[in-house]
Amino acid sequence: MKKEIKEQLEFLKRGVIELFTEQELAKKLEDSTRQGRQLRIKLGLDPTSPDIHLGHTVVLRKMRQFQYLGHKAVLIIGDYTARIGDPSGQNTTRPMLSAEQIKENAKTYLDQAGKVLDTSEEKLEVRNNSKWIEKLTAIEIIQLVAKKTVAQMLQRDSFKKRLSANEDIFMHEFLYPIMQGYDSVMVKSDVELGGTDQTFNNLVGRDIQRAYGQEPQIVITMPILVGLDGTEKMSKSKGNYIGVTDKPSDMFGKVMSISDEMMENYFTLLTDLSAERIAELTNPDKTHPKEAKVLLGKTIVSQFYDEQTAQKAAMEFQKVFADDELPEDMPEIDIDAQPISAKKLLLHCKLVSTGGEAKRMIKQSAVTIDGEKIQDPNIEITPKNNMVIQVGKRKFAKLRLR
Repeated sequence: MKKEIKEQLEFLKRGVIELFTEQELAKKLEDSTRQGRQLRIKLGLDPTSPDIHLGHTVVLRKMRQFQYLGHKAVLIIGDYTARIGDPSGQNTTRPMLSAEQIKENAKTYLDQAGKVLDTSEEKLEVRNNSKWIEKLTAIEIIQLVAKKTVAQMLQRDSFKKRLSANEDIFMHEFLYPIMQGYDSVMVKSDVELGGTDQTFNNLVGRDIQRAYGQEPQIVITMPILVGLDGTEKMSKSKGNYIGVTDKPSDMFGKVMSISDEMMENYFTLLTDLSAERIAELTNPDKTHPKEAKVLLGKTIVSQFYDEQTAQKAAMEFQKVFADDELPEDMPEIDIDAQPISAKKLLLHCKLVSTGGEAKRMIKQSAVTIDGEKIQDPNIEITPKNNMVIQVGKRKFAKLRLR
């Protein structure tokens, strides 16, 4: 194998969990170099929610690495497959979304993915899979699903568990990986990326491509990023996520909240630092954990904003959390001067999502108004100009009388 190809392989294997197969990828890289052809690197995103978080960027960053080597990213917005619902990692049937919900969620996907990917025309192609799946006739769908057997589909772990527990598996759930595989046929995918929860789907894609006379795609799976709680995968529904559109101060503060043990994983999956440098940063005998975490926070914020903004976020964090000072930038909330309950005030300032959360935060002594702790959710507060409301360590608001 040529030295150049070996170096590319080592670069692309960083952080990878599984690669099907390394030999095939080496051959594709060699062929693309010899033929002067870009490899087509596929990633499908189902717009089941409107926001992309750092967990999504683990795979997007791998896609960017292929772009760096001169290849073309093919980003598939699963506006049709999202209607079916991906059963990956699900022990119950995932609810189907309406076309309207999906369309609304998809609006911001490209802008958010563009924070990681090179969006130039020669490096990125964006496709909606409704363009070809909607056109399939009934007989074409039957011919497509005939490419796989029921026994093969039941090899999926989540299906096995549900079957052994006498829980329902609906026919439409078999359709999802087959439709995803058909996407690979339609875009002539050379490589498909995904998290470890997508291994089964992506391998089905290899089989579907073979059935249609195409060379099977390489499958590369990346680890699932652990959320801020250190146990569950990063997920908006679990509230343990860092969004790519979070404010710099929030993004930095959330990074600073992770445990020291999680830093190696975050450095490896979310930065371009070398393995040697990461080993040095995560060794407490060589680098103080707080110093390493500050660097991690600034590095991540810089990727989505810039170095100056990242430095400001770090200084703001030091000011608020270490020096117990108020942040310089706080959202200003317009309000009338009439008395309002503490619970309703938090809701009005959008510092909590529900009245129940407001009550819980107040009872946990996590709410202060002008530096004074509030213990009663129903206590009447008379708003004043520049009154500062704080919830927890990171949420602030300043009142402005109408």
